[in-house]
Amino acid sequence: MTATPRVGLVLGAGGVAGGAFHAGVLAALHEATGWDPRHAGVLVGTSAGSIAAASLRAGLSCADMLARAQDLPLSAEGRAIMQAVGPYRGPPPLRVAPRRRSAAQLAATVGRAAARPFAAPPWALLTGLLPEGSVSTDMIVQGVGGLFTDAWPTEPLWICAVRQDDGRRVVFGQERSAGEGAEQCPPVAEAVAASCAIPGFFAPVSIAGTAYVDGGVHSPTNADVLTDPSLGLDLVLVSSPMSISGTAGRLAPSNAVRRWSSMLLSAEAVRLRRRGAHVMAFQPTAADAQVMGSNAMDPSRRAAIARQAYESTLRRLARADTQVRLARLAG
Repeated sequence: MTATPRVGLVLGAGGVAGGAFHAGVLAALHEATGWDPRHAGVLVGTSAGSIAAASLRAGLSCADMLARAQDLPLSAEGRAIMQAVGPYRGPPPLRVAPRRRSAAQLAATVGRAAARPFAAPPWALLTGLLPEGSVSTDMIVQGVGGLFTDAWPTEPLWICAVRQDDGRRVVFGQERSAGEGAEQCPPVAEAVAASCAIPGFFAPVSIAGTAYVDGGVHSPTNADVLTDPSLGLDLVLVSSPMSISGTAGRLAPSNAVRRWSSMLLSAEAVRLRRRGAHVMAFQPTAADAQVMGSNAMDPSRRAAIARQAYESTLRRLARADTQVRLARLAG
């Protein structure tokens, strides 16, 4: 009898558009392969992906996730899970009214970066120099708090955020998986809010006296947190809303940020493969990216993005080469 494969699922950053993209990809993956993403051995979420990951660990099905992204009725099971969350509420309007950091704060940030210059990526180190956003993450805390109490799910859920003062990545929930530090882990809702705190838009999230910002500052995907061989992962699936697939899409001048995200993801995939895991990434095609648009926080595109990602992913999953690569999901 073939052993059940152990799968790691990585859900990347991408704002409101990213959440809709995840919904489409996951629903198509479940429909085409029969594998349920709720059963992933380890779930890693960054920013928008942290909300999707928490929803899966709360028991929300991929079909209901897709329905919610399109403002369609949920199943009875989905309605019961989301009852405490309520209807979808989009983010507040983007407004440029950042709080400037004090000279002392900036000096301390520069000093810490100089003392440990290779502790974080250069772009993450710059996070501490950016003006602070002013929008509260209370809406995220309340929404995710409706899915969980203070208790974390039994199965591994890892939420990526970045410490504002030194740009270091922190993976909430990782200590719990290792059987240590569980008492220091914040509630799931606070961890997710920290992971979603986009610099310059959302205010940093304070946890035990430390300020955290969006985990996407370190990497839009953070797939490399799964490189530990002791995890025993046979396959790592990545849903990456901020990157792009295909040469044509990557060459487009308007997709500079997507090219950068793709390069980071490629480097993370190399590290995972060196540890013996097979990796498959689901990235927007040029057509997907066009539907997603340039404003990742625009809630009016959610339904169109989710449907586009669903149909695009189904087409990819129907290809013979993809079916061979995903045969491992069947065990």
